[in-house]
Amino acid sequence: MALAIVLAILVVDQVIKIWVKTHMCLHESIHVTDWFYINFVENNGMAYGMTIGPKLLLSIFRIVVVGAISVYLYRQVKQGARWLYVVLLAMVIAGAIGNIIDSMLYGLVFSESTPYDVAQCVSFGDGYAPFLKGKVVDMFYFPIIDTHLPDWLPFFGGDHFIFFSPVFNFADSAISVAVILLLLLCRKELKNISFSKGKEDEKTAQAEIDKKND
Repeated sequence: MALAIVLAILVVDQVIKIWVKTHMCLHESIHVTDWFYINFVENNGMAYGMTIGPKLLLSIFRIVVVGAISVYLYRQVKQGARWLYVVLLAMVIAGAIGNIIDSMLYGLVFSESTPYDVAQCVSFGDGYAPFLKGKVVDMFYFPIIDTHLPDWLPFFGGDHFIFFSPVFNFADSAISVAVILLLLLCRKELKNISFSKGKEDEKTAQAEIDKKND
């Protein structure tokens, strides 16, 4: 089940990103409704365009984190963890992998997107960036509130105000929804997180099975 969830999220995420990358110019926007736009942007950072440290180190950090969470998820599945906990962890892993794929491969297989040209598929290695330095594709923009603040408001009066301004992708959504639900619905499991403890519990469970077989 966990693997199926990861694969499903990855397929949806990559189909959307590849379509946007190969059909839209950078910063091009499609007006869907008054509060929903498809707005093509790229970033070097984490979810919602945040940037922390050099691109290469960030990509390596992502891979290490995904590896650690994947090991933890495997152990949880072996121990019979709640299906909801497994599903949400799988969503986090899938979202992270989705953005890692952008960093790993997009710079190798696509030409650079510009405000005037749509990216094209190129021979592997002839793209706009080396391995692990590709840009993450974002496209969902929800300016639910787009207004000017009242003039009488101290400090910010008359300023243009937008809520919600970040541009994000499907992978970001999977991570955000999963993390929120983990904090709300899986607090018991989160309190007991321990990679070493998980290994000991796995050994204990296996010992009990062997004992029953004897």
